[in-house]
Amino acid sequence: MEKKLEKFLDEAFAPYGNFPARKDVEQELLANLNEKYKDLKTEGKSDDEAYKLTIESFGDVSEIMEHVPHSEQAAKKEDNQSLRKTILDGIKGAIHGDTSRFRATALQDVDLADTNLQGSDFSMSALMGSHFDNANLRDTKFRATALKGTSFTGADLTNAVFDSSDLTETNLGGANLTGVKFRRSAFKGADFAGATLDNTEFDQSDLGEVAFDGLTLNGTMFNSSSTNKATFKGATLINVSFHHSEVKHTVFDGATMDKVTYALLKGAKANLDNVTVQK
Repeated sequence: MEKKLEKFLDEAFAPYGNFPARKDVEQELLANLNEKYKDLKTEGKSDDEAYKLTIESFGDVSEIMEHVPHSEQAAKKEDNQSLRKTILDGIKGAIHGDTSRFRATALQDVDLADTNLQGSDFSMSALMGSHFDNANLRDTKFRATALKGTSFTGADLTNAVFDSSDLTETNLGGANLTGVKFRRSAFKGADFAGATLDNTEFDQSDLGEVAFDGLTLNGTMFNSSSTNKATFKGATLINVSFHHSEVKHTVFDGATMDKVTYALLKGAKANLDNVTVQK
């Protein structure tokens, strides 16, 4: 009889296609129908009578579908909204600013834009593809965090710490990176367009082919980092250091810089043919 009930459920849900939760929904309903059928048999009903009454007890499938996401996009959106609410509720109920609960959490593709997450600790977490656009992330920690494809557009990351993190393909456009410490991190394909880089530190990080074009860098430090084929076209560099960083193949075409920065780069064999030195 279980096979017959399985066929009934399969036909009932056929008009809705293979929505993400279909397998789980059908398994749950099948267990309920089997239980109902067994109860009716215990009451002395024949096989046909028990089956008919079991089917009649099922009700309208459309009512069930009102509470089930019909597509992967809808299911993903529902999961994100639920997780977002859980996180924000946790923040609101945090005692003495304890936000360490985010360590070692899986938050892939979650939308946390416009949220106040100041002082949070996302170390050892998986945040790939998530959105922190315009969020308050001051003093936040990202140690050994997976951030590939994550968006920080317009976010305030003042004094945040990124250590041994994957920042490939991240969008940092328009972000406030004042005082941020990037250590032992990878930035391939990262976007810094319009970002604020005052007193930002890049230590032992891979910035190969990353563009800082048109930006103003004030007190920015590149220590023991790879800037191979990185570009600073049209950028303004004031008191910027490149200690122990390879700059021979870094592009400074059209950049403007102060005398100290120029002298340091000249000593490191950088190509400064088309650079303007401030008086």
